[in-house]
Amino acid sequence: MKIFDLLLMSMSNLWKRKLRTVLTVLGVVIGITSIVVMVALGNGLKESMLENYQNYSSMTQIRVSSGGYYGGGDQTEEKKLDDALVNELLAMEHVDQVYPHLTFDVIAKAGRYMSWISLTGMSQEEMQGLNLKIAQGSLPDSQTELKFFYGHSVLVNFYDEKTGSSPYWEEEKAPDIDLMNDAIFFIFDTDAYWSSRSGGSPEGGTPVKAPKKYIIEASGLMEGEIGNWENYCQDVICDIDALKAQLKHIFKKKAIPGQPTRKNGKPYNELFYSEIIVQVDDMENVMPLTQTLQDLGYNAYSSAEWIQQEMDSMNTIQAVLGAIGAVAMLVAAISITNTMMMSIYERTKEIGVMKVLGCDIHNIQALFLMEAGFIGFIGGVVGVGFSYLLSIGINSLVASSEMGANMGVAGAICRIPLWLSPLAILFAIVIGMVAGFIPSLRAMRLSPLAAIRNE
Repeated sequence: MKIFDLLLMSMSNLWKRKLRTVLTVLGVVIGITSIVVMVALGNGLKESMLENYQNYSSMTQIRVSSGGYYGGGDQTEEKKLDDALVNELLAMEHVDQVYPHLTFDVIAKAGRYMSWISLTGMSQEEMQGLNLKIAQGSLPDSQTELKFFYGHSVLVNFYDEKTGSSPYWEEEKAPDIDLMNDAIFFIFDTDAYWSSRSGGSPEGGTPVKAPKKYIIEASGLMEGEIGNWENYCQDVICDIDALKAQLKHIFKKKAIPGQPTRKNGKPYNELFYSEIIVQVDDMENVMPLTQTLQDLGYNAYSSAEWIQQEMDSMNTIQAVLGAIGAVAMLVAAISITNTMMMSIYERTKEIGVMKVLGCDIHNIQALFLMEAGFIGFIGGVVGVGFSYLLSIGINSLVASSEMGANMGVAGAICRIPLWLSPLAILFAIVIGMVAGFIPSLRAMRLSPLAAIRNE
């Protein structure tokens, strides 16, 4: 018997028992829908989490800071971040880029408000690579003249100098300061500032002269809502070479706050970096390179290890959700087995006639396997279609409520990957045929004479 004939016969047999077929297919639909939606929920949560991490930091970056000591048995000199280390890192395998950072805390004053502000000096190349959205102005483009690019949430930390109250934290509104146009005074020598206000140095009580204030031109302002957290939103970005020149000009031969000094307390001739960002070519190389830097005595940190742990947890959740859906599919498989067994009992005489007429027993088995496979196929297709509709409904419900924000989910929470739909249909067909295998064996082994005599 040809395969095409078997297909027509199996479809015809299913059509003769519409109600039973529909009910059995419904069980497959519920099972496939459960699996697809559960897996899609796990996939959506995982992808959303990755998108959130990508907004906060690169997953292929290593942050290197000074740590450990060298210098023989005494281990008295801390390892430092300098240009020699930058060149050494660039020569390492799997390293794409190396970006040095120089951070420096200053006091900013604007009218009656003041704040601590963190300056982040970086190279022109890195600034351009950040792809920051700019609301006004532009990024600092000069390596000699110091200009500031403000994060959109810099104002949240400004407070009234007299009362100590913060407009943002107490009233949820930004202070009346125009970062681009108002005259903002910056105090770099913060130790001298606080000493002058307290009447003298802590050591001897000698009066300290108030440090000079500087007005630094604003180059631009980051786009974004005040209070929304993202990289550099509360920082002030500037060119690293211009910041170095400014600090050397202000402090001259004095020790610069945050910079290491020699054993006699005198500063070094060069400025050392606060942090070095290492851009790795691939995420799988991040952890080995991080370990290498730690072995060299530096503090090296990457978010890749933590993210991998989170991904493992999300994969476990996704597997559990899929298993929950598989339970419904197991019930559907039992239903298919029951339907096929009932079909054999009802068609015993028909099977006997087919055998007497010389029909191959394997063709009889294939006929029942095809019927079971058709049930799985129809249920799989309808189940996948229903899964998409249910997914759209879930995403709309989450988007219209505060549920997504409370869960930290960005975008759709239920995401069906492209590979899942065909795999779910194939899975339904296989489950159907597996469920119909035992009934097909029974049909194949029926005695022709006993089957014909059966009433």
